[in-house]
Amino acid sequence: MAIALGRPGVDGLGEVVGVLRGWQSDGAPMQLHPGDVGWFWRFGAQATAAAVRTWSRGGRILAVGLLDGPGLLRLAIAPDVRRDEELARQLAADVRAPERGVLPEGRANVEAPTGALVQELLSGYGWSVDEPWTPLCRDLAGPVPDPGVRIEVAGPEQAPVRAAVQRASFDRSTFSDGHWHAMAAGIPYADARCLVAYDDEGNAVATVTVWSAGPGRPGLLEPMGVHRDHRRRGYGAAISVAAAAALRELGSSSALVCTPSSNGGAVATYRAAGFRPRPEVRDHCRVT
Repeated sequence: MAIALGRPGVDGLGEVVGVLRGWQSDGAPMQLHPGDVGWFWRFGAQATAAAVRTWSRGGRILAVGLLDGPGLLRLAIAPDVRRDEELARQLAADVRAPERGVLPEGRANVEAPTGALVQELLSGYGWSVDEPWTPLCRDLAGPVPDPGVRIEVAGPEQAPVRAAVQRASFDRSTFSDGHWHAMAAGIPYADARCLVAYDDEGNAVATVTVWSAGPGRPGLLEPMGVHRDHRRRGYGAAISVAAAAALRELGSSSALVCTPSSNGGAVATYRAAGFRPRPEVRDHCRVT
């Protein structure tokens, strides 16, 4: 039976998010998480639907892709078909042909689960590996300690504060109150929380959004940031601990995060919060 490339539309996003939740498991390779789709939802449901691609066979979704920025496709693949030759060949063909509506011409990146056959096929077509990223994981079987700072859950009334800390944490961020409300209206946010950390003087110093994939499954931190005026004071580790505690309350089995390996400060921050690094992962990249 042929594999069909599809675009789910807004009405199909619920099914996509449900499928992604079901593919998350402890010890599995890092791959697209429902929280990644949830964070993208800040641009609205229509934009999110336009950025999602599915590959299906016989009515079953086998792979989900998110066009997360110009030329970047982030993939999740059903665990039992990561080595499926027909699926891998279809994925490789679709990402290499701009007319298929997945990736444009020129430089492009594909992020796929480690060990997926499509990675080997892309290497055979001359795609190279890009810069390494470090996944980190914290087990949530046991209690999480107090983070040592005041943490508040940001709801609609705190959206301006949440957005301001985001912009102060990332130099090119354009995150706004409107983005927060669009994100919070998305399907994945039903299992998510935004947290804000405050110092002793009441300043908002760090923020994180956590995304559950359901009870007994790994949750995700995306994004976490520390206000540029309050760095190197332990607030990144503190809010990462708070994020782990929030995910445990949501029923998550573990907390996941992934950061560029070149960002040694971020890796050190997560390690200080009890996260343990996993083997590095790399995108596959087409330069021209």
